[in-house]
Amino acid sequence: MTKEQIYEKLNEVFRDVFDDESICVNGTTTSNDIEDWDSLEHINLIAAVEQEFGVKFNMGQVVSMKNVGEMADIIISQLN
Repeated sequence: MTKEQIYEKLNEVFRDVFDDESICVNGTTTSNDIEDWDSLEHINLIAAVEQEFGVKFNMGQVVSMKNVGEMADIIISQLN
């Protein structure tokens, strides 16, 4: 799976979790960029991403992710 394909799927997940069709994430997107992205929604988002990609983040990865780009990098490393 290419990074572009991962971002396409991530956009779908983010739009579904936050119920906002206008969301378009990229490598620099952070929780500050999405109004409803709080700690509770972060848990829902992580669960939805794990389900979509069939991956499992460990706690260290979850707390160290600074942006969507780092999330995509972790997904790529787990898929390969």
